[in-house]
Order: sequence, then C-alpha cells, then structure tokens
Amino acid sequence: MLVHNVFFYLRKDLDGPEFTDFRIGLESLKEIEHAEAVYIGRPAPVAERPVLVANYDFCLTVLLKDVAAHDAYQQDPIHQAFLQTHKEKWDQVTVFDAN
Repeated sequence: MLVHNVFFYLRKDLDGPEFTDFRIGLESLKEIEHAEAVYIGRPAPVAERPVLVANYDFCLTVLLKDVAAHDAYQQDPIHQAFLQTHKEKWDQVTVFDAN
C-alpha cells in the first residue's frame, strides 16, 4: 500500500466560488480507478501544539495499491485535468508519499 498525501496552500486572494471550485476539483480525483480510497480534509479544529502543522488549506490523501498504481494515478487524464484547471489556485503544494 502506498499513501499519497498532498497539502495544498491556496492563494490568499481566492474568492468563495474559486475555493469551492477547487474543492470540487479535488472531489473529481475520487473517480480515478487506480485510487483505492481518496480522503479530502481541511485543518482539524484541534488544540495548537508545537508539532502541529495547520496552515494548509486542503489535505488530499490517496491510498494506492503500489508504486505502479501511483504512477498510473499521476498520469490519469482526470488527474492531469485537475492539475491544468487548478494549478493557478495554489501558492504551494507539499507531497508526502509513504510506503
């Protein structure tokens, strides 16, 4: 199992509809056949602590069978369309892939 975690830091000047559109774009990634499961979240309202990172806007977690499924996910037309449509909406993206 490979866990693909992506943290999106969106531009601060996005308006409400652009923010919603981005979330809908993330939801579209659930349609990629190589993804075993897809979870989308915002920072949880938990107590602050020194090790907590909560300055991102969205976290995407995708469970994939293996590295081959990960590579196919990356090349999937739905993923490519998401990137093309929404890449201008973020300032930063951080990825953590765990195996």
